[in-house]
Amino acid sequence: MGNSKEGVLNAMAADQSATGWQSDPERSPDLQYSGLPVRWRRRIVLALNLATIAGLGYVVYRLLSPDGIDGAEAVMLIGFMLATPWTVLGFWNAVIGIVLQHGPGDPSKSIYPFYPQGQGSQPIALSSRTALTIFLRNEDPRPVFARIEAMQKSLQATGLQRHFRFFVLSDTSEPDIIQLEEAGFDLVAAHVVADGGNRPVYRRRADNAGYKAGNIQDFLKEHGSRYDFFLPLDSDSVMSGDVMIRLVAAMEARPELGILQTLVVGVPAESGFARMFQFGMRHGMRSFTLGSAWWSADCGPYWGHNALIRAAAFEAHCNLPVLPGSPPLGGHVLSHDQLEATYMRRGGYEVRVLPIETQSFEANPPTLLEFAKRDLRWCQGNMQYWRFLFEPGLKPLSRFQLFQAVLMYVAPPAWIVATFAAAWKGVTGGFDATYIELGFWSFITIFLLSVTPKIAGVVDVLLTPGAIRSYGGPLRFGLSAVIELLASMIMAPIVAVYVSVFLIGLLFGRSVTWSGQNRDRLGVTLGTAIKAMGLQTLIGVVLATIITGLIGGYAIFWALPVVAGLCLAIPFTVFTASQRFGYWTTRLGLFAIPEEGCLPRVLTRLVPHEARLWRRPSARVEGKFPKPARDGQA
Repeated sequence: MGNSKEGVLNAMAADQSATGWQSDPERSPDLQYSGLPVRWRRRIVLALNLATIAGLGYVVYRLLSPDGIDGAEAVMLIGFMLATPWTVLGFWNAVIGIVLQHGPGDPSKSIYPFYPQGQGSQPIALSSRTALTIFLRNEDPRPVFARIEAMQKSLQATGLQRHFRFFVLSDTSEPDIIQLEEAGFDLVAAHVVADGGNRPVYRRRADNAGYKAGNIQDFLKEHGSRYDFFLPLDSDSVMSGDVMIRLVAAMEARPELGILQTLVVGVPAESGFARMFQFGMRHGMRSFTLGSAWWSADCGPYWGHNALIRAAAFEAHCNLPVLPGSPPLGGHVLSHDQLEATYMRRGGYEVRVLPIETQSFEANPPTLLEFAKRDLRWCQGNMQYWRFLFEPGLKPLSRFQLFQAVLMYVAPPAWIVATFAAAWKGVTGGFDATYIELGFWSFITIFLLSVTPKIAGVVDVLLTPGAIRSYGGPLRFGLSAVIELLASMIMAPIVAVYVSVFLIGLLFGRSVTWSGQNRDRLGVTLGTAIKAMGLQTLIGVVLATIITGLIGGYAIFWALPVVAGLCLAIPFTVFTASQRFGYWTTRLGLFAIPEEGCLPRVLTRLVPHEARLWRRPSARVEGKFPKPARDGQA
């Protein structure tokens, strides 16, 4: 740390005094983390990653270099080396996580001893005030207000609701939606007050300067001095009252904590695509996040929502600069969250992630096109991070986190470029069948590394007593895991192409817009899918033609993982977005998650019956289920 421990604690005290809250020294004893010291954890992870990347690179080099490496082969090697580090890091995070989960140690003592669990650990009193901030932008607010009511009921059950207040912070610009927001807010505010809660606050900005990060800063300038903490929630976020008060108690007791991020779980969904996506995330994220938290420790991630933040510290240290130049790479930073985490750490505060499920939820995109839209917004924001790699005062690990955020979106185009380099070798007559096999095994290697967290998640479920039952039983869980892995293999080249095209567009000024999101409408028309995925299909057909024409039909087998995903892009997009697919996955219990079998109370009024058909069949007319609506209908 750049400052002495005494100086950091003095700075913390100054920040805390701005809110009128002082930590009680008797409640803040030195916290003991068991296991290896953090510096040794980081050295081990660094050594494992460097050794793995070097070993894989050497194998590829030896396969390419019997007669020396020419230009195209050098591109293939460089592409592989750029595509590998992000996936290797995920691999080791998952491996470390599964060892921690089922090894001899106790992760709760080595990673998150600041968060007591078990009987008698629920706080009975709080001494602080927390703002629950919900952000809106041009989307239907009615589901949002339903979530606010559910969270209010959950807070009421804790008996500590007086310590919390909801703030609805709108950047909406469409007049019809503004009217819905204002009318809906008045109704939900009346309900909250009737339940004994503090009256919520609604504020709409006429100018959404700075996007969500700017909205937060405006809120802090206006209201931050009256609150010790704030908890940012996206419009699809839900958290139980019990989790909120536990997070607040942890922050009260630990004045060194600046951001405490929860592990977010998907809300049971009707969309087949969302169900498939969040099924893989549900069992795979825990081992990955646990392994990551083991070595990142006080330099943990922040995902922009469902995290408790110390208000005065955030306002003092996390105001992001406006980058020189114009968008897409200049102007306001789109992906603000990870950058704010590095700034908070620079300010002397810890950023920690809680790597366990705690009834902290979000909804996932209902279609591949909505998933891609969100992904590209993150991509553009992450590409702005390169300007901050040499920002003064950042911790070395913080710089690495920014670098890996950039590398995460460099990897897909690097892999695509390597694939085209191999095809170029074929077109120019210097092709060797080894390239096809190399491409196949390269794809399989990178893919297996990238899905290791999901494989570790399957292992975790198998090793945890009763876990398979919570996922619907062995047959449902096994079939769902296989289908989800196959779908991930199909999606990998699709994602690689649209990210590559978008990055090229960034160089020519292409930019995403911060607009409302589709969070629940199902269905993608064939025309829309063709427009969005036509390039992927064209590339797949061209690659298949080149491979079969130059080498023979047998070679297509080696290229199948890449070619199949690209050629199936259009039907995959349409099928996974269809209401019929969603209906039958819920009816059969495919991609079931534990929350469907034992629905948390905070979700009981939010999750529709249609998202739990396999668990709770209800009487229908003549005992039949209705025919799903035609695809494309809301």
